[in-house]
Amino acid sequence: MSDAKFLTVAEVAAMMRVSKMTVYRLVHNGDLPAVRVGRSFRVVEDDVNDYLRNSFYNAG
Repeated sequence: MSDAKFLTVAEVAAMMRVSKMTVYRLVHNGDLPAVRVGRSFRVVEDDVNDYLRNSFYNAG
């Protein structure tokens, strides 16, 4: 865990090309694990990549 890269909600939103509110919703629903630091959240970059990989939708 010491080599884990933590991202802010804004960084996750930019990475996923969604709004910050969407990231907060994913965190609060338990779909995206996060650590609370004070009044803000931090998300491990590998967890974001896992979420995206598992959410991939193959249309057609």
